[in-house]
Parts: sequence; structure tokens; C-alpha cells
Amino acid sequence: MCRNIKTLFNFDPPATDEEIRDAALQFVRKLSGFNAPSKANREAFDIAVDEVAAVAHRLFESLETTAQPKDREEEAAKARARSAERFGTKQPA
Repeated sequence: MCRNIKTLFNFDPPATDEEIRDAALQFVRKLSGFNAPSKANREAFDIAVDEVAAVAHRLFESLETTAQPKDREEEAAKARARSAERFGTKQPA
């Protein structure tokens, strides 16, 4: 899975439309191999991003869980700690 795509389901506050679209963009970039498509492929690329984002919205609306929503700040802090441990960098205060 692309490292830039983050888990978006079951967070408080919920994922925004922009976050879902950003994840869709990363997914389409990964599948197509294009970071920025040519003019000839731009329309197909943009349609694919829109469709993936729409499917992600439908997925989130249909998923059910009994787990408590995760706190965004807490999860971000955990990710920073994992990164610091992995790359040997100091965490920002």
C-alpha cells in the first residue's frame, strides 16, 4: 500500500472530503504510475480520482464498527513516535 495513504475510517472528527480526495489522488497516482498526467491523460486521471473518492465515501457510509473512534491527535503522536524510533530523530515538543 502506498505509504502516503492514511487510514481515514473511524476517526473523531471524521475524515473530511479533502482528506478523502487526497487519498484517492494518491491511489490513482500509484495505480497509473503518473505523478502528474499528460494533457492527453488529464481528463481520465481526474475522472478516476473523482470516482475513487465517491466510492470511498460510499464505503465509509456503509461500514459499521463497535470500536470507539480514534483520536486524530493521539494517532498523529503515535505516528511521530514510530517515525522517531525508526529514523532516529528527535520528536518535536
